[in-house]
Amino acid sequence: PLLPDSIRLLRLLPSEDETAPIQCELFHYSLQESGRRTHPYEALSYVWGRADNPQSIFVREHDPTSGNGLPVTQNLHAALARLRYSLFERIIWIDAVCINQNDDREREQQIQFMAKIYALANRVIVWLGEVAEDSDQALHWIRAAGGTMPQIPLCDGMSQQAVTALLQRPWFRRIWVLQEVAAARHILVMCGSMEIDGCAFALGIDSFQRFDDVRAGLQSLTSSVTYLIRGSIFRSSFSMSRSGRYSLDICPLGELVDLYRAHEATKSHDRVFALLGMSSDDLSKSRLLPDYTVSWEELLKRLTKYLLCEEISVEILGVGREIAVIKGKGFVLGKVLFVQSNAVQNERVNVHVIFKNGEISDSLPLQTSTTSVRDGDIICLLQGASNPTIIRQRQDHFEVIAIAARPLTEIPVIAGSIDWSTFLQLEILFIHDLVLVWDWEISLDKSQHPERYDRVLQCSTELHGPLERATRIWTVARVLADVRKSKKARKRLQEAVMGYETAFGIQHSDKLETEYDLTPLSWAAKNGHDAVVRLLLAKDDVDPDMKDSQSNRTPLSWAAEKGHEAIFQLLLDTGNVEIDSKDAFRRTPLSWAAEGGHETIVQLLLSKDDVDPGLEDVSGWTPLSWAAEKGHATIVNLLLST
Repeated sequence: PLLPDSIRLLRLLPSEDETAPIQCELFHYSLQESGRRTHPYEALSYVWGRADNPQSIFVREHDPTSGNGLPVTQNLHAALARLRYSLFERIIWIDAVCINQNDDREREQQIQFMAKIYALANRVIVWLGEVAEDSDQALHWIRAAGGTMPQIPLCDGMSQQAVTALLQRPWFRRIWVLQEVAAARHILVMCGSMEIDGCAFALGIDSFQRFDDVRAGLQSLTSSVTYLIRGSIFRSSFSMSRSGRYSLDICPLGELVDLYRAHEATKSHDRVFALLGMSSDDLSKSRLLPDYTVSWEELLKRLTKYLLCEEISVEILGVGREIAVIKGKGFVLGKVLFVQSNAVQNERVNVHVIFKNGEISDSLPLQTSTTSVRDGDIICLLQGASNPTIIRQRQDHFEVIAIAARPLTEIPVIAGSIDWSTFLQLEILFIHDLVLVWDWEISLDKSQHPERYDRVLQCSTELHGPLERATRIWTVARVLADVRKSKKARKRLQEAVMGYETAFGIQHSDKLETEYDLTPLSWAAKNGHDAVVRLLLAKDDVDPDMKDSQSNRTPLSWAAEKGHEAIFQLLLDTGNVEIDSKDAFRRTPLSWAAEGGHETIVQLLLSKDDVDPGLEDVSGWTPLSWAAEKGHATIVNLLLST
């Protein structure tokens, strides 16, 4: 077993016979006294490849006279054959050999060292595989394009096809390679017998991506790797947290997840664990550190709650159990006005935001995420979260585009603007009950079909059924109205009302032009739909006192104005409504009931100790003023007798 803070290194023994069996020795090496300097070993970055038809290498550990055959994949065997010198031994770290793959605890411990292992190596060797599909020609072109030539060399059809084939190799798709090249101080890229410096390789690929006919999916895939290769030379090797965890401190975990969650791993857990070593977050208390005994569903739940907040509801659905359905209360900040690509760094975009009050922000710099941000995407803040989330409207829910985006620099308020940290200290009214879908089944090269999310939501124990769907569509309508998409909001509102009519066999003849301001409960209370009110109040996540987004009226206020006595009593019986709640015009339920002449409701309100019958609205009118104006003598007498 390995001692704490120790690793194994592989001594690749030389042979002048290229066909001779590969002979190696394993030995233990302590990283404890590493300091900041690199060490005289190399680290291999490669793809394991298919496990069928393995080939053997002979490994001695501790006892030089013993040697056991160790089966490895054909790709690793080919890499070792290319790396073996004829006269000198070579010291290499290779995960498949230097970590006991049959010991999950050792894997978990060694995974936390990997950033340090690659950072301390004097060189990281990227092995792309053997020669195939004109890969030699591709590397010749990449070397020329990444050199000092004043112009990008011509890329004819054959060269472009060869480069494209090279960039489609599995190495570019794997998630572990991201940390490996990000940590490297010096990179050598090998493909067959060809070699090229890592920096020149990255520059050459960036030049290739400038051609118009390079597929967007391929650009996204390769730019994420070249961005890390280019940036590695400017980073300090690694940092150590108070808990003893090593990290490259590239950016927060939320941004890393948005960037790289579509990359592939044999075990789903590694799509999270492979990013931890690049995160700038303090993860010591996150419950995200490598532990393969935790199920994938539980790990995805933990990650979602860590990036947003512990109070949200998370349900994992989908065929592969890789779709997180998130429920929480949200506040809408604004929408994306337009997205501007960064001409210098094509892995970044500048997002311009228009806030709800119509003000336009300075550009918000974002990394190019797995799902690209588009014009019209909505920026919201979930209750309890510390970063904004970018979402996209779907039929009856929202799709998560960026789970934890960078905070906006300034937020407009009535008296000017405030910074993000000050904004978070305000008493924010989270009025929207959001249902968000965060897709981890997303592919690097396949577009997603949002319609499939509808089928996924129907599998939820909490979200199936016509009433739930109508309520979700209503929320979509309210959010769209919040960002001034009035036509789309009206359309969604009509769909929601039709859903309620279908579910309860009710008719609704009122005009809908302005009702997207209302919550579903306010709409039902206003229109006298007792059955809808009862069902909504039976749901745990429905707030009986939630105010409408523009009028600030509550369901109790609407029931009082319209004289719906049964609904009014239902709302009172919850014990969770504010009797004297003031709307945007400072009118109370008593004021509305007095104006409407609803004697029973006025009597109910006056029987409550916490009702103040003398409250004035913005015009200085009291409930008595309204009753007198409308000629409701009985109510005037009731109010005068208080």
